[in-house]
Amino acid sequence: MSKRFNTINGNDFMQMVFAGADNLRRNVDRVNGLNVFPVPDGDTGTNMNLTLTSGVEELKRKPSAHIGKAAEALSKGLLMGARGNSGVILSQLFRGFAKYTHDLEEIDVQQFAAALQQGVDTAYKAVVKPVEGTVLTVSKEAAKHAVASARRCADVTELVEEVLKQASETLSRTPDMLPVLKQVGVVDAGGQGLVCIYEGFVSALNGVQQEDTSSFIVADAPVLGQAAKDKDIATLQLAPEAHHMDRTGPAQLHMSTDDIEFGYCTEFLLKVVPGKTKGLEFNEINFRSQLGKHGDSLLVVADDELVKVHIHAEYPGQVMNLAMEYGDLTRIKIENMRDQHSHILEEAAEVYERAAEEEAQRSVVPAAKELKPYGFVAVALGQGITEIFTSVGVDVVLSGGQTMNPSTEDIVKATRQIDAETVFILPNNSNIIMAAKQAQDLVEDKRIIVIPTKSIPQGLASILAFQEKAGADVNEQTMNEAIQGVRSGQVTFAVRDTSIDGIEIKEGHFIGIEDGKIVVSEQELVEASRKLLDHMIRDAEIVTILTGEDAGDEQTEQLTAYIEAQYPNVEIELHPGGQPLYAYIFSVE
Repeated sequence: MSKRFNTINGNDFMQMVFAGADNLRRNVDRVNGLNVFPVPDGDTGTNMNLTLTSGVEELKRKPSAHIGKAAEALSKGLLMGARGNSGVILSQLFRGFAKYTHDLEEIDVQQFAAALQQGVDTAYKAVVKPVEGTVLTVSKEAAKHAVASARRCADVTELVEEVLKQASETLSRTPDMLPVLKQVGVVDAGGQGLVCIYEGFVSALNGVQQEDTSSFIVADAPVLGQAAKDKDIATLQLAPEAHHMDRTGPAQLHMSTDDIEFGYCTEFLLKVVPGKTKGLEFNEINFRSQLGKHGDSLLVVADDELVKVHIHAEYPGQVMNLAMEYGDLTRIKIENMRDQHSHILEEAAEVYERAAEEEAQRSVVPAAKELKPYGFVAVALGQGITEIFTSVGVDVVLSGGQTMNPSTEDIVKATRQIDAETVFILPNNSNIIMAAKQAQDLVEDKRIIVIPTKSIPQGLASILAFQEKAGADVNEQTMNEAIQGVRSGQVTFAVRDTSIDGIEIKEGHFIGIEDGKIVVSEQELVEASRKLLDHMIRDAEIVTILTGEDAGDEQTEQLTAYIEAQYPNVEIELHPGGQPLYAYIFSVE
């Protein structure tokens, strides 16, 4: 018999999420097996599992009986751990849910339904070209049904059971919406993953115990007492680069005290108090813009309701008055930089008098590290491919591809390793593009441009088209144009029997994929590779072959001999790629 919940709080929500994550984890292989292509690295289940695991870890770090706070913690973890398109969409579904529940301690059926709907709206906005018959459709129909059902029931358990029922029914119809699913005889993998999560939700609400969750339940009282809040305040620190003054002295000798335009280094913590000023709502972007008019060296770090501010201002009182319109100030620190500078000059003068020549050398402080105009992040798997990207100027090569999609956080960290004004990201896989674009939105201290490369050959073509002296916008256009002129091919083995586009595929046979479409299936590797190249070469001038771990020397020699004999005017470039699972990657130009 189902347990009844008129409302659910953060504790209930955490149990639901833990149960959903556990059920998804146990069904990862099942979800992976639904990927349309019968390749050995079908990874929708893996990506959703890793994404949700990241969210669960953040939720365990910040448990709360307040459902808004619990949902916010989950959303943050999902956002930073999102992998692949399915992971990004999942993170957006719960991001919208968290936005709706932000101020709510508990929610009833109508609020739960509305939160699901806002999650769907957020996810659809995140996808440039939404495709129906996918996890988007499953979530949309489930949320729509939830909104309707909430008008006639008051029990959250009953509502979530209805959500699961509608999601499952919609999932069963995805082959009718997306022809390729019907052709292969599977339902949408991402939709199945979401159904697994909803199944976990229902089991939790019905009292089914899940492993490793009981220790994370907290009391109904507010989670953060004053001591915990003080700890949060104490640990909210500025990054070192926020302090631009060099305290060692010599750098200051090259300027006059009168040159200091904004004389007071001002720091404080703002605790946002909603509604403190009637009609004024805190918005981090607007707040930063307002403060920027009052000085320089501005840093605004927001963490929940706390905002750390650092600014060099001429009138710190005006800055604090502005901030106090949004809440209360604490940890205020104001330093007169002109006085500090004068003391630095006085101390340095004595040193210079005693050892003028030695101090002349010391006074030449190494210039701050200059930012180069451009940097590059690429995603690739295989030592040989990594070395190729490095040799053509890529600064950071993230290990990943079809077998393991890097998370949004991985990509963000990679961009931060590069001292450049503009960083280009080459995902080199269609399943990584969304995570790259999500990372693009999270990096604020440099410009990030995502070139939507869907394969290794496209990535190489795009960076080879890059022109050091051209502007960022021109390079973006040039690199995007370059990927249009490349045909990409891959050869791997099938993990199950199926039929796609009239091609009968047997488990263990080798399949040739051109630009994401399976075009050949053969029992032998060399024969599959030959037929794939015949399909690709046409009027090509150059064929580049990247050999994988499973490509033997004899097989590669047979393949190159075939190209030389059949296409004598085509130039062959052969490189050891070292990629797993894909014996060959072809680029035809």
